[in-house]
Amino acid sequence: MSEVTPISQRASRTQSAHDILAVQGLEMGRLQPQAVDLEEAVLGAMMLEQSAVNQAIDILKPESFYKEAHQKIYSALLSLFQKGEPIDILTTTQELKLQGQLDVVGGPFYIAQLTNRVGSTANVEYHARIIAQKYIQRELIRISSEIIKDAFEETTDVFDLLDKAESNLFQVAEGNIRKNYDSMSNIMRETIANIEAARKNTDGVSGIPSGFTDLDRITSGWQRSDMVVLAARPGMGKTAFVLSMARNMAVDHGVPVAVFSLEMASAQLVQRLIASESEISAEKLRRGDLQDHEYQQLHQRIGKLSDAPLFIDDTPALSIFELRAKCRRLKAQHGIQLIIIDYLQLMTAGSDKGNREQEISSISRSIKSIAKELDVPIIALSQLSRSVETRGGDKRPILSDLRESGAIEQDADIVSFIYRPEYYGIDEDGEGNPTAGTGELIIAKHRNGALGNVKLKFIGRLAKFTNLDSFNTDNQFGSAMKPNENFDGMPTITVSSRINTMNDDADDLSPDDPPF
Repeated sequence: MSEVTPISQRASRTQSAHDILAVQGLEMGRLQPQAVDLEEAVLGAMMLEQSAVNQAIDILKPESFYKEAHQKIYSALLSLFQKGEPIDILTTTQELKLQGQLDVVGGPFYIAQLTNRVGSTANVEYHARIIAQKYIQRELIRISSEIIKDAFEETTDVFDLLDKAESNLFQVAEGNIRKNYDSMSNIMRETIANIEAARKNTDGVSGIPSGFTDLDRITSGWQRSDMVVLAARPGMGKTAFVLSMARNMAVDHGVPVAVFSLEMASAQLVQRLIASESEISAEKLRRGDLQDHEYQQLHQRIGKLSDAPLFIDDTPALSIFELRAKCRRLKAQHGIQLIIIDYLQLMTAGSDKGNREQEISSISRSIKSIAKELDVPIIALSQLSRSVETRGGDKRPILSDLRESGAIEQDADIVSFIYRPEYYGIDEDGEGNPTAGTGELIIAKHRNGALGNVKLKFIGRLAKFTNLDSFNTDNQFGSAMKPNENFDGMPTITVSSRINTMNDDADDLSPDDPPF
C-alpha cells in the first residue's frame, strides 16, 4: 500500500518549487531588446550594395549591434568606408584579418553567410532604424538600472542623481552617447575640415559674430564649448553689452540665443531691446509719451525683434541644476547656439557645497561643463571686487579683481572686462586722448588666442556702444565719409555690424552724461 503524503507536506513542496522557479527567473532575467536577424540582414546588404552602406552608416554605430561579432564586422566596414576602399565579402574578410578579428567573428564562412540573409537591399534604412531603436531600449534599461541602484544608496546626493539621470537621458535622446575616446584619424579629419571651412570664410569669423569688428578679429567669433566671462563694476554696462550682442546675433545673423537674467525681469530686458532698436528713450517708452512719428518709428523698427530666435528666462536665484536642465531643453527644442548668464554670482549650487567661494567654484566648473556638453559658447557675467575702486591710477581692472573665487579665472577660456575711464572722472588716457564717449573691452585672458583691447564708441545721450571704426572713416576714405561730431542734432553714422547697447541703469552714465 502506497504511503499518502500529508497535505501540509505537499503544500510545502509546492511552495518550495515556486521559490526555486522564482529564484531561477531572477537569475536568468529577461532577454534584452535585440534584432539579431535584422543585424545580419543589414551587414549582408552593406557588403552587397554601396547604397546600403550610405543609408546605414548615418544611423548605426558599432555599439548599436547586440552581438559582439556584429560590432566587430561593422567596425571593419566603417574602416573600409573611411579609407575609401570598396566594400564586399573579400575586402571585409581581409580587413578583419588585418585587425586580427577574423576568427573571433566566426571566420570567412560566417561573413559569407551574412549575404545569404539578404532578400533585398530596399529596406536597409528601415531595418537599421529598428536596430537603433533596440539599442536605445537597451541603453534606457542600463541607465534605469543605474538610477535605481544609486537611488537606494543613502549617501547619494539627490540633486547630483537627478543631474546624472537627465544627462544620460539627454544623450540617448540626442543619439549621441558619450564616447570614452576617439581615434586620432577621426579627430584629425574633423580638425582639417574646420580649418578648410575657416579658410573659405573671407571675414575670418569661424564662430558666432559679436557684431564688434575688432573683437571678432581677436576671437574669430565666440567659439563652441568656450566659457567666456565678462566682468565689470556695477554701472559699467554688462547687461547692456551682452543683451545688445544677443539682439545682434538673433536679429542680424539668425542665431538662436538663450538669455538667463537673474537680476532683471524679462519685460525690462525687452523694453531695453525696444528702446535700442527704435532709438527712442526708455523713459518715453515707460511713460508712453510718444509723438505720432515716434510711434510709427517704434513699429517700423521692432518688427524683426518679435520674430528673432531670442529666448529669455528670468527665473530668480537659478540653481546650476535648473540651468543645465533648461539649457538641454532649449538645445533640443530650439537648437540654441549661445547662452548668456546675467550674472554668475546670483546663481546657487543647488545643494550644500560649503562656503561661498566653494559654491562659486562649483558653479563655474558646472558652467564650463555645460558649454562642453552642449557644444555652445556660454557668456557668463561676473561682478568685480571693490579693490578696483580703492586702487589708484586709471583703475583698470585685472584678473585678480574677479569676485569671490579664483576658479572663475581658471575655468574660463576668455576673461574680458568692460572699462570706461570717464566713469571714474578720468578725462584723458595715457596718450592724452580725451576719454569722453569712449569705452574699452579688455581681453585679459584668451586660452586659444591673443590678448588685446577693443576700443568702442559710447554715446551717453543714446546709451550706445558702436564700433570705433565707424567714427574714424575719414582716415580710410578721405572726406567721402566724415564722422558725426554733433551727437545732439545729427544721427549717428554706423556700420552694418554695429551694436546698439542700453545701459544697465542710471548709474551706467557718468555724472556729466544726460539721462537715457
